[in-house]
Amino acid sequence: MCIAVFLWQAHPLYPFLLLLNRDEYHSRPSKPLGWWEGGEILGGKDELSGGTWLGCNRDGKIAFITNVREVKSIPQAKTRGDLTLRFLESNKNPKEYAEELSKEAGQYNGFNLILADISSKSMVYLTNRPKPENLIVMEVTPGMHVLSNASLDSPWPKAQRLGHGFKDFLEKYGEAELPTEEMVEILMTSTIKDDESTLPGIYPSEREHQLSSIFVETDTPLGRYGTRSTSALSVKSSGEVNFYERYLDKDQWKEHTMSCQIKKMEEHGRFNSVQ
Repeated sequence: MCIAVFLWQAHPLYPFLLLLNRDEYHSRPSKPLGWWEGGEILGGKDELSGGTWLGCNRDGKIAFITNVREVKSIPQAKTRGDLTLRFLESNKNPKEYAEELSKEAGQYNGFNLILADISSKSMVYLTNRPKPENLIVMEVTPGMHVLSNASLDSPWPKAQRLGHGFKDFLEKYGEAELPTEEMVEILMTSTIKDDESTLPGIYPSEREHQLSSIFVETDTPLGRYGTRSTSALSVKSSGEVNFYERYLDKDQWKEHTMSCQIKKMEEHGRFNSVQ
């Protein structure tokens, strides 16, 4: 189902910083973080449907998505992973892409989508819930935000725990460089579950209880389900992008980091990340 916490235009060193857990069935084939064919898009790949849950490109565009928790689904719905990929492949800015997507939002199961363009300092949040045919588009304000499987910054207990932990790191390090891998280890591996009285009540309580931790690991009638990867994506004010991923490969946890430089910021030099 995924959960993410991110910082946007609110730190002198980082215009953008993201931590994200991807939750999925263990049987669903995926490729770990890497450069896609053509060498312009960096991200993991859903080998079943071809999209990605999180990616960036050399032009400074970033996109990530979470599912909306809901009981009913659309038969033969379009794959949500394409929503991120199409944005990264397009020449459109976040608002232009949102306009294009509004015409087809009802063809997808529930999603929360974040689109960012680092070079133009623009970020939007899109969701096709509660009404599938009416796409909601909001500009994301500078600051810290948490996205789980309800709307942006919904106060689900697991989202609040993640947000509080993230804030503690920001307060501890102030304007200094942040230890992203340490943040992943401490914040994104938490298996603390919610009290059943605080669950949102969308799924049966036993299932929701298993999904109520930041790091998910559970058995279901369809097989093993849980956190398959954790990503930390940071963009520095110099335009340097560092993409760390810890991922599960045949029951073994592996990790790697890939880096690149945003083209436009390389051409124009450093900029002040805090508005």
